[in-house]
Amino acid sequence: MLVNETLPLEVKQSVQRLGKNIRLARVRRRMSQEALAKACRITRKTLYAIETGLPGIAVGTLFSVLWALGLLGSATPLADPDQDEHGKILEAARQPERVRHSPATDNNF
Repeated sequence: MLVNETLPLEVKQSVQRLGKNIRLARVRRRMSQEALAKACRITRKTLYAIETGLPGIAVGTLFSVLWALGLLGSATPLADPDQDEHGKILEAARQPERVRHSPATDNNF
């Protein structure tokens, strides 16, 4: 079974959108695929796969392309725990209602 067949539609669309964005960034910088691929130490075929939104590209490879385009900072907020509102709600629900303090210990040994 192909990787593409097992992905949810939203994931496929996001990967394709990211590929289009990377291609647009490359074109705006007037870089050829060959030049960008060389800067990232990947093949032109791999860069083509990224730009067309094919899944299965290694995360490190994707981040190296963003780095070469000067867009690595845009990936920093990806999965930022401070932006995870659902996770914060779940964490707050698991907090104990009452916190017991341990008795103060005497440090005079």
